[in-house]
Amino acid sequence: MIGYATLGSNDLERARGFYDALLGSIGAGRIMEFGDDLGGFTMWGTTWDKPGIAVTRPYNGNDAVAGNGNMIAITVDARAKVDALHAKALELGGSCEGLPGVRGDEGPQAFYGAYFRDLDGNKLCAFSIGGA
Repeated sequence: MIGYATLGSNDLERARGFYDALLGSIGAGRIMEFGDDLGGFTMWGTTWDKPGIAVTRPYNGNDAVAGNGNMIAITVDARAKVDALHAKALELGGSCEGLPGVRGDEGPQAFYGAYFRDLDGNKLCAFSIGGA
């Protein structure tokens, strides 16, 4: 369904450093990168057949702004990885938008998530489903 999601950045080198470290901590790396003539579009992923996350300067040349109500959610397979990804984002200069924890009821379909913003103010969520 979703191939990749793109976030705007006003400082592409800073954003690349943030996402290299953040997404590298869960096994993702740069899988596509274009030059300045194409906005510096850079995408991270684990494989081509899984969704990716990209950053770029806006095509229209205007400043990048974080969308109100927009968010990218990153799925991981354990609550400890949610905690670690959230902590890594804050260590890299991101800001907390919601501490790690269960939203709703515990059980096999429990949603465990943590929320943060990147260096450009884009909102992300790390989450896992279940009790592990």
